[in-house]
Amino acid sequence: MENNNLQANPATNLEPTIDLAAVKARQRAAWSSADYSVVGTTLQIVGENLCEALDLRPGWSVLDVAAGNGNATLAAARRWCDVTSTDYVPALLESGRRRAQAEGHVITFQEADAEKLPFADASFDVVISTFGVMFTPDQGQAARELARVCKPGGRIGLANWTPESFVGQLFKLIGQYLPPATGAKSPALWGTGARIEELFGPVATEIRAIKREFVFRYRSPLHWIEVFRTYYGPLNRTFAALDADKQAAFTHDLLGLLAKGNRATDRSLALPSEYLEVVIDRR
Repeated sequence: MENNNLQANPATNLEPTIDLAAVKARQRAAWSSADYSVVGTTLQIVGENLCEALDLRPGWSVLDVAAGNGNATLAAARRWCDVTSTDYVPALLESGRRRAQAEGHVITFQEADAEKLPFADASFDVVISTFGVMFTPDQGQAARELARVCKPGGRIGLANWTPESFVGQLFKLIGQYLPPATGAKSPALWGTGARIEELFGPVATEIRAIKREFVFRYRSPLHWIEVFRTYYGPLNRTFAALDADKQAAFTHDLLGLLAKGNRATDRSLALPSEYLEVVIDRR
């Protein structure tokens, strides 16, 4: 998508009138409630693909925002970039730090809020986020922060689940049992070209977006539920908030959703989930 002549439209950047601080507090509690790194490490290939799409060069300064346990962080470090990895969950940063030490990488790990990054303007050659910044409550503010800390002529790289993806449908299902805050924007909007253009068009010379698939591979659909119920914060918190009858109904609906997309012909799970890979050339 070419964006050379796009003009900012203030109306599209207005966030709904909701208690964003309360939403963020609930999100932080959810992501801190379980060890997301168990799930996060399975997504490593997404970070590798994004770094290749960004055509990273050794010596470039790279900021990973909402980095989780460091998939994109490690991918950039493996390409000899100078990487700073940030998240607002300290336990995830510690997991990323251990992974970096195991591979012998020198990486800066720093606790930070994606909506208020503690860095000066134009600090980094490249700013990246894989399935991270898309979950911020104030989407416009998060996008402005990514653009602010990226150098003019630099790049912003994103991987975001699409609304139609398995994960997009999963969050819709969660919303049926635990409704989101009134007026909150869906994280999956970050997986649409239209929303990316709204958020970044005014600061971009070009936006390139392609759809990719990540395949969830587990021993069985029930194995996926067991792992995600234990280690994936949003699912962990959903089960914890439901009584026994609703937990059973939720499990039934999850199995139906998993069966709908499962392409495995044995008893295992091989379930593709679409995501949007985005490379933005900073104006």
